[in-house]
Amino acid sequence: MNKTKKIWKNGQWIAWHKAQTHVLTHALHYGSAVFEGIRCYQGKKGTAIFKLEEHIDRFFFSAKQLGMKIPYTFYEICDATINTVKKNRCSEGYIRPLAYYGYGSMKLTPSPELPIDVIIACWPWGDYLPVKTVDVVTSPFIRIHPKSTITEAKISGHYVNSILAGLAIQNSPYHEAILLDSDGFVAEGSAENIFIVKDNKLITTPKGTILVGITRNSVIEIMTA
Repeated sequence: MNKTKKIWKNGQWIAWHKAQTHVLTHALHYGSAVFEGIRCYQGKKGTAIFKLEEHIDRFFFSAKQLGMKIPYTFYEICDATINTVKKNRCSEGYIRPLAYYGYGSMKLTPSPELPIDVIIACWPWGDYLPVKTVDVVTSPFIRIHPKSTITEAKISGHYVNSILAGLAIQNSPYHEAILLDSDGFVAEGSAENIFIVKDNKLITTPKGTILVGITRNSVIEIMTA
């Protein structure tokens, strides 16, 4: 992994190797964290962060679903994200804001006294999948049932589902797994939404069983303009 120098944590800059947390952190045991995956790109006028405000808006939405009150405003997190990219001189790469219940009570339901920690990191990262043309297979694991969680929230615990799907195709000729929903319809990949072009029409899974991706919305906006 290509490390950068600094990570923003709770309003302070910390050296990459010193950005640590306690082993009894609530989120480490129960998945009680929310995050965003944001890309930044080198453009003609410098580095541009893709849909920053939309990502941070969903960040706060996801936190709310876990009863988590982020101790910073929307604009403070936006500014911290921009400054993290600038400080690390990351012209192109990946940005990861994360908010999580910290060290304190180990009760399953987060108690009010639990601290809420927030970090923002960025690093150079190329294509997520290793090839341009991807071989896929239907996963033996289905997408999380929409009545078992809040599918539109980007909650860390949801991704155990994706980890299982990814592990199931290790050492196989496939690059990605396609998860179906509980009715057997195509939901999404382990880490991305799915589009199909058929008869010059763009087809994608409707809301309800998927994480409604910000990139997904952008593709629909472009294709229907």
